[in-house]
Amino acid sequence: MPFALQLPLLSYVLISTFTPGPANISSSSLAVLFGFRRTLNYQVGLALGVFLMMVLGGLVSARLLGWFPALEPLLRYAGAAYILYLAYGIIRATYHFSDSQPKPLGFSHGLLLNLSNPKLVVYALTLFATFLAALAGNSLGLVAAALLLALVSACATSAWALFGAQMKARLGNPRLARWINLALALFLVYAAVDLAGILPAIK
Repeated sequence: MPFALQLPLLSYVLISTFTPGPANISSSSLAVLFGFRRTLNYQVGLALGVFLMMVLGGLVSARLLGWFPALEPLLRYAGAAYILYLAYGIIRATYHFSDSQPKPLGFSHGLLLNLSNPKLVVYALTLFATFLAALAGNSLGLVAAALLLALVSACATSAWALFGAQMKARLGNPRLARWINLALALFLVYAAVDLAGILPAIK
C-alpha cells in the first residue's frame, strides 16, 4: 500500500503514542528524579501492558465485526469522533511534570497503569476495528502488529524519559507548546476525516 495511504494510520499511532499521557509523563518524571536507568523496569511493564491490550483489542474487535458486520461503519465514526476528541485534548494540553514520586515505580506499576487505562482500550479497539481491520482472523498478523505497537510505545516512553528534563524546560514556554499542540491536533483531524470516509469525497 502506498505510503500516502498509510499517513492517517501513522499520524494516529505516532501522535497518540508520543503525545503527553500518563505513561509518557510518568516516565519522564521518574527519569528527571531518578535517572533513565531506574525507569527501565517501569517502561518494560508499560510496553507489556500495551502489547496485551493490543492483542485483546484485536481479538475483541474481530469478533464484534464477525458477529455484527453492520457495526463496521459505526465503529469507524466512533473512532473518528474519538480521534477528534484527542485532537481537542491536545490543543488544550499542558506539559507539566510531577516531582512528587518518592521512589522509582517498577514493572508491576507500569503494567497495571496500562492495563487499567481506558484510553488505551479505546485506542486498541479503534485501531483494529478500523485501520487494521484487515488483520481480523490473522493471529500471526495480530501478534506482529501488537509487538510493533508495543515497540512504538516503548520508543515513546524512552524518548520522554531520555529527554524529560529538556522537554520540561522548553515546553514550559506557552507559545511554543501552543504551536506544537496545534500542529499535532491538525494531523489527528486529518486522520479522523480520512477514517470517516470524508476525504475521498473532497478530493
